[in-house]
Amino acid sequence: MSKVKIHVFSISDYEEEEVWLRKQHRQGLKFVKMVPPCFYVFEECSPEDVVYRLDYQNASASSDCKQIFQDYGWEYTGSCAGWLYFRKPASEIQHENDGEIFSDGQSKVDMIQHVLKTRISPLLAIFFCLLIPNLVRAFSGSLGKVDYFLIAFFSAMVIIYLYLIIHCGRKLMKLREKYKTE
Repeated sequence: MSKVKIHVFSISDYEEEEVWLRKQHRQGLKFVKMVPPCFYVFEECSPEDVVYRLDYQNASASSDCKQIFQDYGWEYTGSCAGWLYFRKPASEIQHENDGEIFSDGQSKVDMIQHVLKTRISPLLAIFFCLLIPNLVRAFSGSLGKVDYFLIAFFSAMVIIYLYLIIHCGRKLMKLREKYKTE
């Protein structure tokens, strides 16, 4: 039987998402797919300790990519918004590196750089090219009659984007520094 759970993770919360998916599997819910923006589909299963890992490719996984992970014992479970989902029973993990899909810290740093380039950069572009100018125009009345709805809308969008840029940017930078030392 399928079950849908709602949980919100930002692009910088992928480690927390891995932990959450593992916890769900321990409780008898096997991850099936993620439907944006925050819907997780699970199937009931026998509770088992299964490690989940995410990789960011900003595209669906190629057959070569899937095969490489499969050769190391990882099951590809699907992708969503550039994130690739893999899992492996904890009982198959003999060494610390067996529980990771990346072989070294630099590979993790490269993934973070890719996320920053393909996700944070577009957020910044939207913020500076669309939101800020439209908010200024709404306040100046150059859109015509002062429209309080537009002012409220653009103000809310500026706040949301600022939060996302600051939260995700800071967290990704911290993760990048952490991975550099591995």
